[in-house]
Amino acid sequence: MLRPLKNFTYLPLINQRTIYIGSRRMAGVANTYNEPVHIGVIGGTGLQHLPSFTHAATINASTPWGHPSSPISILHHPSPSTGKPIPIAFISRHGLHHELAPHEVPSRANIAALRSIGVRTIIAFSAVGSLQEEIKPRDFVVPDQVIDRTKGIRPFTFFEGGMVGHVGFADPFDNKLADVVRKCGHRLEGEGVVLHDKGTLICMEGPQFSTRAESNLYRSWGGSVINMSALPEAKLAKEAEISYQMICMATDYDCWRGTDDVNVEMVMSHMKANAENALRFVAGVLDELSKEELEDLVLAKHLEGQMKFAGAITGVAGRTKEAKEKLGWLFPGYYD
Repeated sequence: MLRPLKNFTYLPLINQRTIYIGSRRMAGVANTYNEPVHIGVIGGTGLQHLPSFTHAATINASTPWGHPSSPISILHHPSPSTGKPIPIAFISRHGLHHELAPHEVPSRANIAALRSIGVRTIIAFSAVGSLQEEIKPRDFVVPDQVIDRTKGIRPFTFFEGGMVGHVGFADPFDNKLADVVRKCGHRLEGEGVVLHDKGTLICMEGPQFSTRAESNLYRSWGGSVINMSALPEAKLAKEAEISYQMICMATDYDCWRGTDDVNVEMVMSHMKANAENALRFVAGVLDELSKEELEDLVLAKHLEGQMKFAGAITGVAGRTKEAKEKLGWLFPGYYD
């Protein structure tokens, strides 16, 4: 039986997959933060103690779609060029103690809360199952496509109840941000990181793992990896005009392989063993995004204003007061 390590803290990650990572809790941090924060991370609580990061504030946010799955931790990261602190916003998707099942995650509140404090770029970290032999446990994948196998249980749009909005989703991840992530991953290849540049991510409902028939079906579709977390998060980020990219780490071969069927102990074992690489990868990406020359990308200037027109399909007379109030909170001035 896998046992917790001494002086380690439980780290819930983006899937139903877990890890133990050395961590410490900082006391006396502020509960407000007055400057905009442009970079967000969705992952596990251990990420708020990345090397060279300082825990500056903890914000208990509220949105028209409820509270996020955890308080927002504001972390300071020194700029590589100036040394000045760059703020990073962190949310633990499944809650501080991994108490939220995939279908219970308040994704709308998570994305809305991040946007409200200025976040325009999100890096999401996820543990995944591998659907292909060449993607081995502990390998990393930067997916470029998603197949949706969720079942409509999860709220997946901000535009409803009297306001219709359509947004293109042909590319569920941001290609420009993905290039930065791949660049950072390849820099670590000599240090134990194995990176796959592309892949199709199957997002299933969960919380149960796949049947063997389903797993083989997903392989026949060209699926690369599988998790329970990419959606509706990527859809909501797209609606919120946020540049979004997921970093996946394989923790097991899904049950198609027919040998060692996936189980939680197997997942945790691989996550724990590869924790250092996972944290260095994420830290490297945040370090790169802190560079001044990437400011326009971090601010998602290429997405700015898209929903102003996508949401205008509903005529003024058809817009309900509730819908206008909610969307006005998310997009001030768009639908006045």
